[in-house]
Amino acid sequence: MATNNHPKQILITGASGFIGGFLVDEALRRGYQVWAGIRPSSDRSHLQDPRIHFIDLPYSDAAKLSEVIANHVREEGPWDFIIHNAGLTKTTDKRLFFEVNAENTRRFLDALAPATHRPKKFLLMSSLSSFGIGDEHGFAPFRLDDTQRPNTAYGQSKLLAEQYVRRQEDFPYIILRSTGVYGPGERDYYVEIKAVQSGWDLKAGFTPQRITFIYVKDLARAAFLCLEKEELQNKEYFVADGDVHTDGSFALLVQELLGKRHVLHARLPLGLVYGACIACETIGRMLHRGFLFNTDKYLILKQRNWICDTEPLCRDTGFQAEYDLRRGLTEAIAWYREHGWLH
Repeated sequence: MATNNHPKQILITGASGFIGGFLVDEALRRGYQVWAGIRPSSDRSHLQDPRIHFIDLPYSDAAKLSEVIANHVREEGPWDFIIHNAGLTKTTDKRLFFEVNAENTRRFLDALAPATHRPKKFLLMSSLSSFGIGDEHGFAPFRLDDTQRPNTAYGQSKLLAEQYVRRQEDFPYIILRSTGVYGPGERDYYVEIKAVQSGWDLKAGFTPQRITFIYVKDLARAAFLCLEKEELQNKEYFVADGDVHTDGSFALLVQELLGKRHVLHARLPLGLVYGACIACETIGRMLHRGFLFNTDKYLILKQRNWICDTEPLCRDTGFQAEYDLRRGLTEAIAWYREHGWLH
């Protein structure tokens, strides 16, 4: 870990996003010299700490990206750690998943390859979606030795990014695959919470989904445990809080925490959900906006099993989630209310 006299440098890409902001907070808490990788147009409203340094990494231009990194190394020295968190989760053009999530990662790795540019460890924030469909009948957890067969464009792009990280031999790496990440400022689960507050809860499919979660602050802690344990090199982990819920129990817990007495709970046929996702995707293309519901999202909603084996992470790092779903949702809902997202 960094010390006050000689703080280690860390670069966190995608720093202006939901997860990125909490990674920055955790790095500052641990005493790192933090470099936040953001675009010129990025929202910096959650990156106001004066200790944060900013850098624009032009991923799409390999030559310019190498130049920016070389200039940083010449002036500041190489980063000790890098958390590559930048990525795309919604788009009207699925080809962009591969360009942003995979090819940007490849160009970034190439730019870090020169001996003077290499970090001591590189951590890729990936996703459970890189594994595709698991056991939909016995609901066995995803395990690290399972074959990865992603069935969404998003998951395929994350798998390709993972493969690029594995192929490089220039520096040690960690791949973290998170399950459902929630917390203050997150927008996808917020849509569900807002719907329950409005008095309705519509779930996809008649077989309950088995779902898992990780609170964003716990995810940030897990990332730094992996970075700071020197002997952990070229490792891959799932990260979740260790509990299993259903889509129904999640909605009931939200209802309880909101203090909402009457909520319509209903399950919709998957065919109807698919039609709605197609409609949203079509409208999104017309408006050039990435909506939450689309055909890629449908495959995620359709999947019944999101359970993963977190024992390797806990064994190797000592990680234990500090937030169960009740505590995490309580804190997130309080934040949504404080910031006017919920009344």
